[in-house]
Amino acid sequence: MNTLSYKTVSANKSTVNKEWIVVDAEGEILGRLSSQIAKVIRGKHKPSYTPHVDCGDNVIVINADKVRLTGNKLEDKVYSRYTGYPGGQRFTSPKQLLAKHPERILEKAVRGMLPKNRLGRALFKNLYVYAGNEHPHAAQNPKTVKF
Repeated sequence: MNTLSYKTVSANKSTVNKEWIVVDAEGEILGRLSSQIAKVIRGKHKPSYTPHVDCGDNVIVINADKVRLTGNKLEDKVYSRYTGYPGGQRFTSPKQLLAKHPERILEKAVRGMLPKNRLGRALFKNLYVYAGNEHPHAAQNPKTVKF
């Protein structure tokens, strides 16, 4: 048996084939959309997936302000952050976040589904979220994908 034909090939930074994808978030459910985006950013949909390499695609999300939350999550869900000062814990609901920064609600959801290490921070830079219908990445010739 020829064992050389069974070599496992690991992707690296120079052999990775990265593409640009546009996703329309209008009417989509936040968690279901976020998990699909996280999978594409991570590269798990590709046969050449390698866990320690950024082998995913660049994802552009448009209409992030029109994403849906099911149930009472719009009022009941709580995002917490800490300012660094004593008594500096702040709480925000998705309704307030959508009114002020509509793209952050999707960014927070996707970031929570990525690894919590330096690879996860690098992967998060491959996500571009826009509240409106326009994006400035037309030069990259992105493909439109429906999840």
